[in-house]
This record gives sequence, C-alpha cells and structure tokens, in this order.
Amino acid sequence: MKDLFKEFGNTTYPQMLRDLPEIDIPIEGIRGWLLQGEDKQVVFFDIDPVGKMLEHSHCSQWGIMLDGKMKLTIGDETKIYQKGDWYYIPEGIAHSAEFLTKVFVIDVFDHSNRYQIKK
Repeated sequence: MKDLFKEFGNTTYPQMLRDLPEIDIPIEGIRGWLLQGEDKQVVFFDIDPVGKMLEHSHCSQWGIMLDGKMKLTIGDETKIYQKGDWYYIPEGIAHSAEFLTKVFVIDVFDHSNRYQIKK
C-alpha cells in the first residue's frame, strides 16, 4: 500500500476534501475545509500543536478524532481524546481545548453559519 501521508502532502485529508472551501479562522496553525449543508456544517480540521484554545460556547458540536491527541474540557469535565474518540458539546456549554500533538478531527456543527469561507 502506498504511503498516503506522503501522497496527501502532510495531511490526513485527500485532495477531494482539500478542494472544499477553506474556513476563515484567524489562528495560525489551524486549517479546516468546509462541507456546507442547509442547516449544518462539517469541518475537516488539520490542527498543529498550537496550545490552548480559550473557553467559548456556540451551537451544538459533535466531533471524532482521526489522529493526534487533545485535552478537551466540556463544562466541568476534562478528558484526553485520541484517535477514534468522539465527543458531543451541547449548545451553549462552555468548552476549551489544548492541542497536545498535531490533530486531525472532523467536527459537525448544528448551525449553517458557524464558520465562513476564507476569501
């Protein structure tokens, strides 16, 4: 089998996903490609170990870890998430994250405009 990591150019995502519109996110080291639905968004995130993301809240979010390691605090509970782990953050619940390694995660947001397309 081919080395897909080399083929995909230092990311988990194949070209068909990297051809999706990129999200506008002002944090160096975080990229995401947007699959837009009528009332949901799916973002394929490629995140460098950028450290901590401040506590925030928004619409409901469900995610699954494809690779890497992050510490995620949802409400009062903190847990380390790794490949194969999934999480759910209810709408309005404060949460924060710390990216301990390079992380590849797919997040589904229960709102059609959580992220805008990068111009």
